[in-house]
Formats: sequence, C-alpha cells, structure tokens
Amino acid sequence: MPYLRREGPVFIAHLGTRDEPDTENRFHPEWIAAMNAILDEAAAARGPAALVTAGAGKFYSTGADIAWAADHSDRIDEYLTEVQRLLARILTLPMPTVAALNGHVYGAGAFMAVAHDYRIMRADRGYVCFPGVTLGANYAPASVELVQSRLPAQVAHHALVSGQRYGGPDALAASLVDEIADEHEVLPAAIRYAQALAHTSGPVLGHIKSCLHKAAADALCEPVTGYNNHALAHRS
Repeated sequence: MPYLRREGPVFIAHLGTRDEPDTENRFHPEWIAAMNAILDEAAAARGPAALVTAGAGKFYSTGADIAWAADHSDRIDEYLTEVQRLLARILTLPMPTVAALNGHVYGAGAFMAVAHDYRIMRADRGYVCFPGVTLGANYAPASVELVQSRLPAQVAHHALVSGQRYGGPDALAASLVDEIADEHEVLPAAIRYAQALAHTSGPVLGHIKSCLHKAAADALCEPVTGYNNHALAHRS
C-alpha cells in the first residue's frame, strides 16, 4: 500500500509497499483509497507544501488492476469513476506536484503522471506508455481530455494512437516529461524542484490549476456510466 513521508514542506507519496521494491503499484480500490488518504493529509497542511509521488525499483505504476477488474466486471463503472476522481485531485491539487518516474509508467499510471505539474524520469531505463490501442482497451473520454489538457496536441495524439513506449530521452524530446536524471537522482531532483515551489501552495494555486484544466477536471469528476470495455473486464 502507498505510504507517506515528509521532508520539510515536501510530502513524498511512495506508491508501493514500504521496503518492497518492484511492486507494480496497480490501481486496486484499496490502493486508490490509500492515495486519497495521502492527498487528504497533504492538502490539510498549513504553510508551504508540495507533493512528490514515486515508485521504487522497476516500476512507477503499471496502471489499472486488470485482475481485480476481471473479477468485478459489474463494478467497472464505479472503479473507473474512482480512478478518474483521483486523477482530478492530483490535477488540481493546491500545491506543486512532481512525479518522480523511477521506472515503467503504463496506462493509468501514465495518466496519473501526466496529471502532475512536473515530471522527472529516469534516463536509462523504464518506459512511459499509453498501451490501450495495442491492448484493445478503450480509454474513458475524460482520461483522453486529461492528456489533451496537459500535453502538446501532436504529442497527445501520437502517444495515444500509437501506443509507443517512450524511454527517458524520447519522452523528454516529446515533452511527455520535463526532465531526465540518473537512477539515484530522480527522487532527489523531484524533491528539490518541489521544495523550490512549495511557497506557491494555497487556494490561489488551486484556483489557477482548476481554471487551466477546467474541461478535463470537470470531465474527470463526472461518474462513469455504461462503460463497456471487454479488454479491461476480461484480460488477466
């Protein structure tokens, strides 16, 4: 389960279980609930604050929990609604947010990374990928709206319709990430960047983000209904 620690004004949300490297950090309902609790704690902070999210080892996040979805096909609308609302919270959080992309970033994990203000990726290993088109899995329209809101139009188009896997240098060249770093510098660099902007946290920043990304945030907060995705419900 995700856990939280703090360095000065920076809240660091570790996406995996403490002392367990290489967890894939899939969006299980309990994982989503734990992330929401972390955001609640960070948002309640007084004074300067910022949020960094990070995985460990090979993975940042590989996205939707396909195994859980296959066993709960009658709850997919509810599940996707909770995923999207988590993305909306990160997108409009009233503090700087930085994704420290230590490893593979796939599917819903890639959408979550895009929702951050700033993304730092490991230079030598790991991929960012939106694999829906290659898996035969539809994306909910609100998730596509998020990518359109946060990335240059041509980049959003190519990333979604090609299913390309972007390594660090290619992700930087395509503006999928803002910076690349050596393996052991990804998280420290993310913390430094977040700390430098922690003084901007507060209602004004939240209002600016909400205005910048109003269409995406509004769409992500709407309940998902009638979502029929054979690939999501039946792949293992």
